[in-house]
Amino acid sequence: MSIESLWAPWRLDYIKADKPKDECVFCIAATRDPELDREHGVIGYGEHSYVLLNRYPYSNGHLLVVPYEHCADLDLLSPEAQADLHLMLMRAVRTIKLAYGCPAMNIGMNMGAAAGAGIASHLHYHVVPRWPGDTNFMPVIAGSKVIPESLEVVFDRLKVVWDADA
Repeated sequence: MSIESLWAPWRLDYIKADKPKDECVFCIAATRDPELDREHGVIGYGEHSYVLLNRYPYSNGHLLVVPYEHCADLDLLSPEAQADLHLMLMRAVRTIKLAYGCPAMNIGMNMGAAAGAGIASHLHYHVVPRWPGDTNFMPVIAGSKVIPESLEVVFDRLKVVWDADA
């Protein structure tokens, strides 16, 4: 089976960027600097956690909810950080629902490399909007996912809703 490629120009910046090997992308993005929010894809901040776009989404609106603390295990976070992480998770869900009108979502965390975590050293939730019929044949027979909006458009759509819900 041959694998087709879909054009994804936003990935080139990530590929070409100088990334220190010993720094965590989630720690880098947690600057709380509004001037860098768009570049980092940060939608909003809480007291102990923040919400950002997944740069390699499963569907449009795919968000990550991340604690500021660089921690691999949910049970090692302070009770305050656990509570804030959950509040931010609920706000991310509400933001996606308002921005995209999706009827369902997948919410999950792959804690640890053996569980499939791509960044196992810094835990994070995935919030993925879903629609009826969005599980299609493309990944199965073509080895491709179809993402119809650019990350910039997704960022603008979600950021407006997040800020209005403050």
